[in-house]
Amino acid sequence: MIKTLPQQLKQYLLVTFNYWNFTITDGALRMLVVLYFYQLGYSAIAIAMLFLFYELFGVVTNLIGGWLGARIGLNHTMNIGLAMQIIALLALGLPSEYLSIPLVMAAQALSGIAKDLNKMSAKSSIKGLVKQDQQHSLYKWVAILTGSKNALKGFGFFLGGALLNSIGFQYSMLAMAAVLFIVLMLSLQLLAKDLGKAKSKPTFSQLFSKSRQINILAAARLFLFAARDVWFVVALPVYLSASLDWSHIQTGSFMAIWVIAYGVVQGFAPRITGSKTGKVPGRNSALSWAVLLSVVTGVLAYLVQLAWQPQTTIIVGLLVFGVVFAVNSSLHSYLVVSYASDDGVSMDVGFYYMANAMGRLLGTLLSGVVFQMAGIAACLWVSFTLLAITSLISIGLPKRAPKT
Repeated sequence: MIKTLPQQLKQYLLVTFNYWNFTITDGALRMLVVLYFYQLGYSAIAIAMLFLFYELFGVVTNLIGGWLGARIGLNHTMNIGLAMQIIALLALGLPSEYLSIPLVMAAQALSGIAKDLNKMSAKSSIKGLVKQDQQHSLYKWVAILTGSKNALKGFGFFLGGALLNSIGFQYSMLAMAAVLFIVLMLSLQLLAKDLGKAKSKPTFSQLFSKSRQINILAAARLFLFAARDVWFVVALPVYLSASLDWSHIQTGSFMAIWVIAYGVVQGFAPRITGSKTGKVPGRNSALSWAVLLSVVTGVLAYLVQLAWQPQTTIIVGLLVFGVVFAVNSSLHSYLVVSYASDDGVSMDVGFYYMANAMGRLLGTLLSGVVFQMAGIAACLWVSFTLLAITSLISIGLPKRAPKT
């Protein structure tokens, strides 16, 4: 049956399959590192530092990776990402006596490069698989890819907690490396050659986007993801374990449910934002959803600060945050692919996701520092401030939606 499918659809399914498998291991790895090193007695700031190179190298990778994808093809950058993740997992799978802090940070750096090469390749490749006049299809395909990715990342969080409880840290790393090796072999054989390769060879000086709308969207994305990660990366799992006395399975399960729900909502974002009316989203949609997320976060921060039913407030409040954040993220993901130039799309997308990585880096550092100094409520107030900045930046986006 697969043989009868159009070539474009087969390539989309293969890209999605690669991205899905990578995402599960990435989510599981993040949860395993947070819970394992907290179990070993590391502080919130120390755990945040373990992710420093992961996020820092993601910034560099998105910038250079977009240029590299335009020159050598997105099939190569995707496969390089898979191979690097396998190496990172094998390094972390060494016996515990060899897991020094420098080694863990180096492996995390490699994993950060791998993740962003893989994501940039997957998102960019869709542009070449959808015709220019099919903006509704582009929005739908991007939403499905992004939503399914985040749902599976949530499953990865649950898997990480479960693996830590069942087979331990080292064996978890080796098992995930084995799965990705199989995926890499399939990808090398089946993924189209020269996917997303630019017709003209872009120079290194073209790394930074010259498009005003891409630059504004990238700035909004930076603060949007910093607002999420300031409470999500370190503060929340440590708070659930230390303050609410949750087990690894409970912590991993809640974060998994959050990200799965977030991913499901992203997949339905075209319906939520009114694609049935024949319109595709533009500035007004991005701005209104950013403002709504700011309001939700402000209310949540206030209730947590009052310590009103803390467990219920955190669970329900963050689930509501996740729904609204998912629509924001899906809108941004569509807009950047739509705004990107047709030739060398990976350069615009890479620049945009460089800003995304910078936001994650900022949020990760703030998550450890703010939580250790002032607690979870302060993290949420910082998140509110960052979202207010996102809303202000979104005003500068083009008034008109991309033409269908």
